[in-house]
Amino acid sequence: MKTVPLHQVHVGLGAKMVPFAGFEMPVRYSSDLEEHHTVRNNVGVFDVSHMGEFLVKGPGALNLIQRVSANDASALFDGKVQYSYLPNAEGGVVDDLLVYRISEQEYLLVVNASNIEKDWNWISSHNAEEAEMTNISDETCLFAVQGPNAAAVLQPLTGIDLAAMDYYTFQTGELAGVSDVLISATGYTGAGGFEIYVKNSDAEAVWKAIFEAGKAYDIKPVGLGARDTLRLEKGFCLYGNDVDDQTSPLEAGLGWVTKFTKDFINSPQLKVQKEAGVQQKLVGFEMIDRGIPRGHYELADASGNRIGEVTSGTQSPTLQKGIGMGYVPAVYSKPGTEIFVKVRDRLLKAQIVKLPFVK
Repeated sequence: MKTVPLHQVHVGLGAKMVPFAGFEMPVRYSSDLEEHHTVRNNVGVFDVSHMGEFLVKGPGALNLIQRVSANDASALFDGKVQYSYLPNAEGGVVDDLLVYRISEQEYLLVVNASNIEKDWNWISSHNAEEAEMTNISDETCLFAVQGPNAAAVLQPLTGIDLAAMDYYTFQTGELAGVSDVLISATGYTGAGGFEIYVKNSDAEAVWKAIFEAGKAYDIKPVGLGARDTLRLEKGFCLYGNDVDDQTSPLEAGLGWVTKFTKDFINSPQLKVQKEAGVQQKLVGFEMIDRGIPRGHYELADASGNRIGEVTSGTQSPTLQKGIGMGYVPAVYSKPGTEIFVKVRDRLLKAQIVKLPFVK
């Protein structure tokens, strides 16, 4: 089990550490509910240094990214970030990722922790242009400062005008006296905020500076438990739950980042699937009956016939009701459609809703 560089800091803060994606990670410091509301309404900090980072450089960098990812990276400009995914040859998804354009011939790819080695091997195997690839995952820390007060906390620490940064853009500059910090206006919570990439050697100083600056806002560290409920309220997919090697990206609702204006791995087959129409869809649903949908619970029709299963589910702290996502036949995917969640042999009523759950 690997640990993040600030492991002892989290232990000292009283975090409950759990295995996640091959790392020992803080799941909570106080309670999932308190930490969820902290981010949704104020500001909190996640240490997500388990994530993977690859640099791709050289004249062949863009061509490589265009081949292995479904979105069109040629639309990027310096300082722009793009959400994308890596299709496999069988119609599934190797991983979803973020693509950062640093310059015309340099990109940063941010991948899921559980897939670092898999993604590295997959991208490397398609590197016909011999782009220069560097895995900087083990030397990079990543902090997500999330919530409506994130900019107010961070602004005194940097000369970068954070309020002027558009969603899905980034800048590199000084933060808390540390140079070459990459600040990205992305996030996985839907609460606004910034993700901060720093070298391991600077991580503790930057972490402490953020919490010092955030004292006036009652800033708190936040664990993976609240990260999961926050992302689910916004309908964001989690790799391994809602998408994986077997799931179709088109059925998963990733058609918006699937650009058939270029050739990429498995694009001809995905185009055929798009034209034929998908057989099933990843949908969001809210519970009408009292109950909490959990992963792998069965989804059923009114007669109790299985129509799918829950891929992600929880009790929404914001809505105070059960919410979930899962794959159902396309005929059941229209908002307002009634479905049922099987909980201990009971059929609990739910209805399909348009994502996100929390606007």
